[in-house]
Amino acid sequence: MYDKHKFFPFYTSIGDQVLLSGENMQEREFALMKSYFPETARKIQEKVEEECELLDYEGSRIYDEYPDRLMMRVLGDGIFHRMQKEAAAREIPSGFLEDLVQVLLYQEILRRRCRRKRCTGY
Repeated sequence: MYDKHKFFPFYTSIGDQVLLSGENMQEREFALMKSYFPETARKIQEKVEEECELLDYEGSRIYDEYPDRLMMRVLGDGIFHRMQKEAAAREIPSGFLEDLVQVLLYQEILRRRCRRKRCTGY
């Protein structure tokens, strides 16, 4: 005989709704804070997100337990050199721009690693 109190509906296996709603709230808050960035920082953040999107796949180097420092530096340097060509970025001193790119890159990778860890437990 079927006991309705022991029945496990299939849709509860799809995902933890509390976790998903927390993830959505966190993404909305990040988008809000990102909208407060100065224009140049916003452009850099967009370039960083584009670069990270290319590296966001299963087995990517950014998800290594200990990401390689040289690889992270090379990624940041590539974004930095592309940003130097933009007019708004030329107004920023070179050393500061390079540091800003590295910080935004590391922050974006950390955000993606945390999201993947919560979702898949890599």
